[in-house]
Amino acid sequence: MADEQLYEKGMKVRRQVLGDAYVDKASANVDDFNREFQRLVTQYCWGEVWTRSVLTNKQRSLNNLCMMAALNRAAEFELHVRGALRNGCTPEEIRDTLLQVAIYAGIPAGVEAFRIARKVLQEEGVI
Repeated sequence: MADEQLYEKGMKVRRQVLGDAYVDKASANVDDFNREFQRLVTQYCWGEVWTRSVLTNKQRSLNNLCMMAALNRAAEFELHVRGALRNGCTPEEIRDTLLQVAIYAGIPAGVEAFRIARKVLQEEGVI
């Protein structure tokens, strides 16, 4: 598939998962320094991987929550909790995912993940 097609497919799914407001803000901040990085993220992460058909976007979201929590990437974790909700994950599925994080990545990672997820779930009005 041509790079431009991957970029367009990636942008479509990126908007579906993260929302237009987030993607528009990220796009507005593109400059000569980060332009190639933003294209890489959209084309590679979203166009190459998120458009594959084996896993659902809901499954991908739960996987991302595990990885972002384990890597202690708070800003990305918060963003992906919102994305998980957009992809149909329930608070119960998010909770059980974070319980698994706490066991396999450590209690401190679980504490931080639960704190951030609770904040997002309250802001989104789902708990």
